[in-house]
Parts: sequence; C-alpha cells; structure tokens
Amino acid sequence: MTSKSIVSTSGAPAAIGPYSQAVQVGNMVYTSGQIGLNPSTGELVGPSTAEQARQAFNNLKAVAEKAGGGLASVVKFTLFLTDLSEFAEVNAIMQEFVPQPYPARSTVGVASLPKGARFEVEAILVI
Repeated sequence: MTSKSIVSTSGAPAAIGPYSQAVQVGNMVYTSGQIGLNPSTGELVGPSTAEQARQAFNNLKAVAEKAGGGLASVVKFTLFLTDLSEFAEVNAIMQEFVPQPYPARSTVGVASLPKGARFEVEAILVI
C-alpha cells in the first residue's frame, strides 16, 4: 500500500474530533467535511446558509491548497444541507469557487450538522 500522509493547515478550522483535515494517499486526497467555521475563532461565521457555505468552501480550498491542489483538483464533492430548499443558493455559491468542467457531486439532506451548521462539504481530489 502507498503510504498515507496527513494534510493539516491553519487556514482551515482544526479538527473538532478524532480525525484529520485530509489524508493523502499517492495523488489522491480525501478531505473531512468542512462547515462554515472561522479558522481563527472556531465559531460559525453567521447564521445563514450562504455565509456558512462560502466559508466552508474557503476552508476546503485552504486544505486543498495545502495538499498541493485546489478546488479545480476536486473530482467529487459531497454536500450536506439541513434545508434542501436552499439547494439552488448553494449551487450558485459553488459556482463562485469551482471552475468548469464541474466535478461529480452528491447532495444529501440531513437533520443536523456539527455546531448547528446548516451546510457541510467534503471532497476527493486528484493532484
């Protein structure tokens, strides 16, 4: 097996449990979920899904860049929303961060997320 390395950056919130921000194996990077936490304070950036989604994508971008890639390196996103009626709003925000051609994506409606977040994103990258 190819050895794995841990990806960690202060540009994204520290893990709030027994996990890493991302794990790299060869040219594949698997990220943990990112919610809209301010990396400095560890608190949600605001109450709205839009605010939290932008921050979550910024956090994910920081992790991807630390791994040597970027959001253009993502081949698969998984999005988690506590309110699927905000799906179109999150789509528009994702387009602000992710260039075409777009990666594969799944979106899941969930009852709740850590710290009362309204949005979470995780990704698989090839770098």
